[in-house]
Amino acid sequence: MTRPQALSTLFALDSLLSPDEIEIRDTVRKFAATRLRPHIAQWFESARIPVRELARELGELGVLGMHLDGHGCAGTSATAYGLACLELEAVDSGIRSLVSVQGSLAMFSIHHWGSEEQKRQWLPRMAAGTAIGCFGLTEPDFGSNPGGMRTRARRDGGDWILDGTKMWITNGSVADVAVVWARTDEGIRGFVVPTDTPGFSAPEIHGKLSLRASVTSELVLDGVRLPASAMLPEAEGLRGPLAALGEARFGIAFGAMGAARDCFETAVDYARSRTVFDKPLAGYQLTQAKLADMALELGKGHLLAYHLGRLKDGGEITPEQISTGKLNSVREAVAIARECRTILGANGITLEYPVLRHANNLESVLTYEGTSEVHQLTLGKALTGEAAFR
Repeated sequence: MTRPQALSTLFALDSLLSPDEIEIRDTVRKFAATRLRPHIAQWFESARIPVRELARELGELGVLGMHLDGHGCAGTSATAYGLACLELEAVDSGIRSLVSVQGSLAMFSIHHWGSEEQKRQWLPRMAAGTAIGCFGLTEPDFGSNPGGMRTRARRDGGDWILDGTKMWITNGSVADVAVVWARTDEGIRGFVVPTDTPGFSAPEIHGKLSLRASVTSELVLDGVRLPASAMLPEAEGLRGPLAALGEARFGIAFGAMGAARDCFETAVDYARSRTVFDKPLAGYQLTQAKLADMALELGKGHLLAYHLGRLKDGGEITPEQISTGKLNSVREAVAIARECRTILGANGITLEYPVLRHANNLESVLTYEGTSEVHQLTLGKALTGEAAFR
């Protein structure tokens, strides 16, 4: 049997990357293969993951806030950050979520909108993984419409008092610091909240069928008193949290392709080794048609993600372009995961193979950081000039 042509060769993907980007990608891929992949099925099944231990190791690897500059951050290209997300999500979406929430949401908010004091206090430790962050925007009744949030911050002398509830917060129960967005008399503002502040609690959400290798929590703020210096001084209105969400969506455009690639490679290997009616499953026309169609979508998804990386590195990317990448990558990754499951047959539903685990995870990725419907409407507005959100 001849050696099949790898997807990266078919689309000449490495020709689009610099030597430094390839080195970063390969370093993260090796870490993922040796440190994460041997344990991920057990972490998923038990719904328990050593977040603090992994955060320190990911900090040593240099991927936490890697696309940010200064204060202990690596300052890599956006494309290199995307490639790291791709390799981590090729193991599990929960691992990439840990890194995305830490770097693209919590660290980005402090880095972009925070005071120098806030940056010095938190960013070096967060980059090293010795402090974990979370991002409190979504509420039980307000996901796609964050402007309707009920969490409030009111002034009390020189302090702020925060009351409210946030929901579906990655890293919440293990975080040392939470970036919380709240409504004030002056509009929506962001606050840096140490999680040991009295009145703050983060009960973990159990019973998940997706992202089980990830900590997901509720945040409860009951009279949380903060000094005036806790407010992010440069973030006013929704532009603060929406800018951070754009950073996370960019990583997902790459990351979801990692999950899809892992499903695809698993299906190819399985089809080549599985004998059906006295010959390899890979030798049947229907199987090859499935693989060819999936390879096309996977290759196109990679090419779009790489293009978005170059646009971001050049400072030219727009929110609509990021929505295009997130919508396409996740939608196609879901379809690829489901198709790969059919090639594996009954074996595809077990944790011995990663396919259904990826498919379950991608159901969450499909709706967080903006649902597919929201991104469709974002593109619709860009194409027509008409907003159809309401």
